[in-house]
Amino acid sequence: MIRARERTAVIQSLGAGVVPSIGLQHIQVGRKDEVEAVIRDLQIVEQGASSIRFIIGRFGSGKTFFLNLIQNVALKRKFVVVQADITTDRRLHGSGGQPRSLYSELMKNLATPSRPEGGALPNLVERWVGDVEYNITSSGGDEEDVAKEIQRQLSELRELVNGYDFAKVLSAYYEGYRTQNDELQHAALRWLRAEYGTKTEARNDLGVRAIIEDADIYESMKLMSQFVRLAGYKGLLVSLDELVVLSHRLNNSQARNNNYEAILRILNDCLQGQTEGLSFLFAGTDDCLEDRRRGLFSYEALATRLASNRFATETQKDLSGPVIKLDSLTPEDCFVLLHNIRNVFASGDRDKYLIPDEGIAEYLQMCSERMGAAYYQTPRDTVKDFTGLLRVLEQNPGTGWADILKRKSSSSNQPVSETGSDSPDGLSGFRL
Repeated sequence: MIRARERTAVIQSLGAGVVPSIGLQHIQVGRKDEVEAVIRDLQIVEQGASSIRFIIGRFGSGKTFFLNLIQNVALKRKFVVVQADITTDRRLHGSGGQPRSLYSELMKNLATPSRPEGGALPNLVERWVGDVEYNITSSGGDEEDVAKEIQRQLSELRELVNGYDFAKVLSAYYEGYRTQNDELQHAALRWLRAEYGTKTEARNDLGVRAIIEDADIYESMKLMSQFVRLAGYKGLLVSLDELVVLSHRLNNSQARNNNYEAILRILNDCLQGQTEGLSFLFAGTDDCLEDRRRGLFSYEALATRLASNRFATETQKDLSGPVIKLDSLTPEDCFVLLHNIRNVFASGDRDKYLIPDEGIAEYLQMCSERMGAAYYQTPRDTVKDFTGLLRVLEQNPGTGWADILKRKSSSSNQPVSETGSDSPDGLSGFRL
């Protein structure tokens, strides 16, 4: 049985051509080896290590779906997940607030197992403070003992960049929590979300000497990863989509190289074990990776580290390296995918299927004739149209699926018709 909330989310998302944030387990097909490889990454992060992966595939090949699937897996394994799309205004390096904007977006989208939809930063901090208070007071301690325990637990963070101020902000949050001072709690959360634009404002509100600035976002991610482990979670997963923005929408070569330098720093730290409890997922296209003029491979240090294993083949893959290339789905995978979507429409009840298996096969044949191999290599349009077909069948009981497909096929294959040049305006007309 599929819950109504998940059913609605899946149908609405697929109908709009986007990836659903919940219910992915009901429609997932293929990618077994790739998923297992990233799960192994999560397992080593749970043990205090770090990991980084670049998920590469053509437009519409399922990169965003893969990221969302891994995020759901990470949440089930008790990770904290932050995710955002890279844009020209939200990127890893810049001097006009772009990195701080990216970090703010990540913190706004912070998700925990109890709040998988995001916006969980207040809950994360309050839960940690509440747990510390409960443990101390249940043992006979008072508020002063609670404050001392918070300071003790945060002491190891002070060794990191901005760690002293990070700890001071969390202590200020506890003070607001203890005195029911909502403004102080809100100010602490603003600082953690990198929403302070000046040090003066932060000092007046919280008594801290520093704020999270453009140059600090990676160090702040490392701080947050340590804090979430302190709060009882396994680690922090950072998921960044649309890496292609850096390669093909930043026209300034120096700006691209600066962002690639930021990625190189993260890559080196993760590969060399310089960070703990932190996992990165970047998603981009083939050109974003391999374009020697604008892509990641245009930066020689990245090209060396991200080069594929020359001994690997299509049948003998190496999934231990930083790059995971998503192969095209097979036609059989596409059939199973559409079968799963049909099952979601029926809420898992086989008696309510809107189209039989032969209808799915005929629909895929029509897609093959219209789109060629693209219908399974980049299945986004195929899935969106199939969802539209099921919506029509659902809202028009008694309508035959065969009639709809026949009508659609006829309209798609209708030839261009010349109407001659004797129109009143003297121009040739045509009709599709």
